[in-house]
Amino acid sequence: MSEDSHIEFLLSDALARQRAAFEADPHPSLATRRDRLDRIGRLLKDRGPEICAAVSRDFGHRSVHETTMLEIVPLMGALRHTRSHLRRWMKPERRGRSIEFLQLKNTVQYQPLGVIGVMVPWNYPIFLALGPLIDILAAGNRAIIKPSELVPQTSALLSTLIGAYFAPEEVTVIEGGVDVAAAFSAQPFDHLVFTGSTAVGRKVMAAAAANLTPVTLELGGKSPTIVAPDYSHFSAARDIVFGKLMNAGQTCIAPDYVLVEKGRLEQFVSALQAEIVRCYPSQSSAMHYTGIVGERAHRRLVDGLQECRDRGVRLVTADITLPQAGFAIAPTLVIDPPADCRLMEEEIFGPILPIIPYDTLDDAIAFIRARPRPLTLYLFTGRNETRRKVLESTISGNVTVNGTLLHVAQNDLPFGGVGPSGIGAYHGFDGFKRFSHARGIATVRIFNPARLAMPPYGRLTELLAKFMGRI
Repeated sequence: MSEDSHIEFLLSDALARQRAAFEADPHPSLATRRDRLDRIGRLLKDRGPEICAAVSRDFGHRSVHETTMLEIVPLMGALRHTRSHLRRWMKPERRGRSIEFLQLKNTVQYQPLGVIGVMVPWNYPIFLALGPLIDILAAGNRAIIKPSELVPQTSALLSTLIGAYFAPEEVTVIEGGVDVAAAFSAQPFDHLVFTGSTAVGRKVMAAAAANLTPVTLELGGKSPTIVAPDYSHFSAARDIVFGKLMNAGQTCIAPDYVLVEKGRLEQFVSALQAEIVRCYPSQSSAMHYTGIVGERAHRRLVDGLQECRDRGVRLVTADITLPQAGFAIAPTLVIDPPADCRLMEEEIFGPILPIIPYDTLDDAIAFIRARPRPLTLYLFTGRNETRRKVLESTISGNVTVNGTLLHVAQNDLPFGGVGPSGIGAYHGFDGFKRFSHARGIATVRIFNPARLAMPPYGRLTELLAKFMGRI
């Protein structure tokens, strides 16, 4: 059997096994769903140290605190939220009816879809595997997970842990490289979740289209940050450094570039420098700062910086101690780079932050509107008028005002992109609905009003049509 045939057999077998199990129990009980959620919680609680160690090895170095706070803690919050609301979410949802159909009772039943495929990126290999899984299992589905080959130790551990806490008919993990990913996206899942780059997202969507598989694509893009003239640049710098340097900027919702009033540019640059040193003092920065995931990603970032140097752009590099293992890049501010350089045309995905001066707030908004719709928008302002103007004038997946990253941790907010930054949203009830079929059910209670419109037609039919056709 060839390698391609072997991969296809593994995927088809896993999908067939899960689909058969789903058909035998197409609407799992509340108790069954809660049990599956509880097993994710036990996995995280019991094996947290192993997870942190594996992630750190794959990144060269990543702080235990960072993996705990960015991956494990948000998952535990999502589990608590989902478990506490699941009974209500599963109940049929009452819907209204018009006056001519008062004899009907209308409801929506959220029905499990079946088997969901999840393609996981390398940057948050636990959060972006188990986060969708929480919503998938809450909705009553089964799942097959394809982790990233760029974090092999974490992927292997995830496979082992899922196998220890779940039967293959419930959840299973299939590891592999690009060939496995291509075959995975071409399987006839009942829904497919992909998190990654826009370029790869296009390929995944094309492969899924052959089976009419609906997709949720969580992509990325260049998430902008506006610091309004009224806002303290010292306060903004603190939150921006936090959002940008968590995971060394390898975050799809990290601030990608900052727009700041031209007259405050130098003050803001100084504030950012001071905040970077405060967050990563020399005695602990090597322990708390995350490495770049691999040589290829490191080289792409280095090349982007070199292009700016060659074009005479001012770079401000923070003086911190980098981790000894693996690859790392010091936090670097890129002051007013040209719009056609690599760092301004591609998602950065690293600890590099372009700072773009603007003359007026309208100029900042126009700069954002001239580019593809981003996954996230950040705005720092204390004025309601400015907040309203920016939110009404721009389109993005999500927004955090006067902070960074916070929207992704809100379990009652949908999370997702728009246009080039993604399709569909999940988290909490929005995730439960995303991985369910909303089946509308109309029930005749006493008298079927359609009988008034049945042939033979006459005066009653004409009066009924006139009444129902009113404005």
